[in-house]
Amino acid sequence: MTSRSKTASNKTAVSKAALRKEAALRKTGAQRKSTAGGPAAKTAASKTGKLPEWNLADLYAGIDAPEVARDLQKMDADCVAFETDYKGKLAENTARDGGGKWLAEAVRRYEAIDDLAGRLGSYAGLVHAGDSVDPAISKFYGDVSERLTAASVHLLFFSLELNRVDDDVIERAMAEPALGHYRPWIEDLRKDKPYQLEDRVEQLFHEKAQSGYAAWNRLFDQTISGLRFKVAGKELAIEPTLNLLQDKAGDKRKAAAQALARTFKDNERTFALITNTLAKDKEISDRWRGFQDVADSRHLNNRVEREVVDALVASVRAAYPKLSHRYYALKAGWFKKKKLPHWDRNAPLPFAATGTIAWPEARNMVLSAYNGFSPRMAEIAERFFDDRWIDAPVRPGKAPGAFSHPTTPSAHPYVLMNYQGKPRDVMTLAHELGHGVHQVLAAKNGALMAPTPLTLAETASVFGEMLTFKRLLSQTRNAKQRQALLAGKVEDMINTVVRQIAFYSFERAVHTERKNGELTAERIGQLWLSVQGESLGPAIEVKPGYETFWMYIPHFIHSPFYVYAYAFGDCLVNSLYAVYEHASEGFAERYLDMLAAGGTKHYSELLRPFGLDAKDPKFWDGGLSVIAGMIDELEAMG
Repeated sequence: MTSRSKTASNKTAVSKAALRKEAALRKTGAQRKSTAGGPAAKTAASKTGKLPEWNLADLYAGIDAPEVARDLQKMDADCVAFETDYKGKLAENTARDGGGKWLAEAVRRYEAIDDLAGRLGSYAGLVHAGDSVDPAISKFYGDVSERLTAASVHLLFFSLELNRVDDDVIERAMAEPALGHYRPWIEDLRKDKPYQLEDRVEQLFHEKAQSGYAAWNRLFDQTISGLRFKVAGKELAIEPTLNLLQDKAGDKRKAAAQALARTFKDNERTFALITNTLAKDKEISDRWRGFQDVADSRHLNNRVEREVVDALVASVRAAYPKLSHRYYALKAGWFKKKKLPHWDRNAPLPFAATGTIAWPEARNMVLSAYNGFSPRMAEIAERFFDDRWIDAPVRPGKAPGAFSHPTTPSAHPYVLMNYQGKPRDVMTLAHELGHGVHQVLAAKNGALMAPTPLTLAETASVFGEMLTFKRLLSQTRNAKQRQALLAGKVEDMINTVVRQIAFYSFERAVHTERKNGELTAERIGQLWLSVQGESLGPAIEVKPGYETFWMYIPHFIHSPFYVYAYAFGDCLVNSLYAVYEHASEGFAERYLDMLAAGGTKHYSELLRPFGLDAKDPKFWDGGLSVIAGMIDELEAMG
């Protein structure tokens, strides 16, 4: 998962940097107390080999480093000076002779502030992801976030004033090359113009964010990290508990699912309150800004048309029977059952290889696959290992899941994951390194134009997974192991496409119904079971307790409606990979050029060199047919 996106309600450079976790959701830790250790951690380490912990000193030496205080002071001063120099002057000065050069210098200064704020906000966020329960780190994260928000109040005028400059004046000014360089950013910014509010209202929304949705996001993070689940007499954090759902022993999978359900049930009022509050907060913002549909603000952020997303959702939902329903029926048969309980949905296949994949082996698998496609791509990915840009161990208090955080163009990305030696962990590594390569290549566009719209944000990650999978499949000779690899890939694709569209449908239901009043935890659970039942099909038996499993999905909290980006990316990559398999020389170069474009081009323009058009209804069916074809192959294997 990537870790940077834009919000229509908050385009200010500093605040955008402070909230860069919106899509990937976490932050992470080098400067922390030594909470790692204990028998479980040592046992895992002995199987996986020594796992890397990142070195955040490339950003700052520690939370008490004098450079942090220095840069916070510099940011405060730069923001005040920027406001003094430019507020109230954009329209007049841009219209006069030489206005292009004058405005270009203003944008350059704005970008420099964004880069500095990105460094500060990223460091605080990364430290916090590494240990979100340490009080000193939590205070540091909160204090830095507040400073960033307070400083960015002085910048709030800039995008608002810029969008009020007449179109013809802006167009003439961009004839100046220095300003023309920023054309993609300026044109992108002006797409938000219809949804802008009066300056003082924008300022109020902006300042209240820290005590509003950002505070509820933080509460969710801390609550999830602090939960403990009792499994076989042991108190486990959420990540190792979720990992047990993929354990080979069926009794452990069942025990983990029941432990999750018990703890979620005990905390349902908190999670229901967080969900209701954030849904209401979004409804208020959307109503004031004039968005018609609950997901329109996300579509605007993603620079994708609503009808394109609607077509994707409709295609995936129509394909449920030939995808997830059919696959889970196959899987139940492999377990010699008519139905599988929900905790066996991701159970290892009976004929799958056992054992732990050590970290050096995982590294070699991914880098070899990347190198087979493009040596340049492998060289970039290798830096993440060599330069300590990856944090892999499971630790108490560490954020669950995985992400690649781009930080800021003057630095470099960092990858967080919780590596436990499973085949899916290898695919997660390939996925996050795909993001990392994308972020490194796009950084040359600068802080304002490096971020990629979410329509293409998952392309490099899913493509990296596909490269790794195809290489492993080509090297596997044993028929049963080929079957296991193929089935594992199908499961991942179903989780990426079917499950994420079900998530999107669930969010739509929650946000739509919330307009009429608060939803009880029971009602949210009913909506969850409805969309899950539709997507999983008759071969998955939903047992009591599963109605609470909506509570731990971070995307619902941090980035509403983000989830369809995964399905968009997976279907897109399926089509893109088909082009690659039949392409002549030069595909890798075109592909890397696409990644290097960052946010400087619309997704349709970036796909054009590959002959792909996401607006064509057949586009989505083509991507989904790749998954269906793999299931055909599995059915033929018996």
